[in-house]
Amino acid sequence: MKTPMDLALVTPTDMAEADRLTIEAGTSGEVLMERAGEAVAAEAMAMLGHRRRVAVLVGPGHNGGDGFVAARRLAEEGCDVRVFSVDPKRPPRGDAAGAAVRWSGPVLDLARYDPAEADLVVDALFGAGLDRRIEGAAAAAMERTRDAGVAVLSVDLPSGVSGETGAILGTAFAATATVTFFRRKPGHLLQPGRWLCGRVSVADIGIADGVLDAIAPKAFANGPALWPAAFRAPAAEGHKYARGHAV
Repeated sequence: MKTPMDLALVTPTDMAEADRLTIEAGTSGEVLMERAGEAVAAEAMAMLGHRRRVAVLVGPGHNGGDGFVAARRLAEEGCDVRVFSVDPKRPPRGDAAGAAVRWSGPVLDLARYDPAEADLVVDALFGAGLDRRIEGAAAAAMERTRDAGVAVLSVDLPSGVSGETGAILGTAFAATATVTFFRRKPGHLLQPGRWLCGRVSVADIGIADGVLDAIAPKAFANGPALWPAAFRAPAAEGHKYARGHAV
């Protein structure tokens, strides 16, 4: 049975704090990123079936790092993987830098990305914390993807969707499926983000549920686990008129 904390929604700020507390407790950011990328790769393999051509679009932050890990894992599974970056000459930051180094293939300019050459596109450009409009090469890549009608797997949240509000920041991917981590974000449930996420799965990457106590989330998905205090157990002498009326 679900508990209220199973229905908790974490904002991008909450998620950053969950990562920080987990790393502080002894799990490295590199390990969290490996687990996230592995979860993305597993979902990608399920979506691909017997097909094997994958385009992985990576940004400069943690979302891009997850993409590099997924690319490596997919290549190990025998997929034909091509990685495209918004800025191939600029190395990623933080833990994403290590993930990029472990990718042995080329990193191509996003301007060269042709969705017609892929059976699946992994969108690892920008995560839930995006707070600016998407323009330029990234926006053009999204438009090409829409025109091609190729399936899209988004990492965390479709790039261009605010994790806080579900709003579209300039333009956004319309994902076939989305893999997020630990808990869903408000943007997964608030429109228009909800429409753009496709099928959403939540991967366990090793963040303990107890972290929620420190975060104290304020938003929850609606569900019966939130309502038990509002329902009284029927009394032995009770009858339908004692339980309320419908008008």
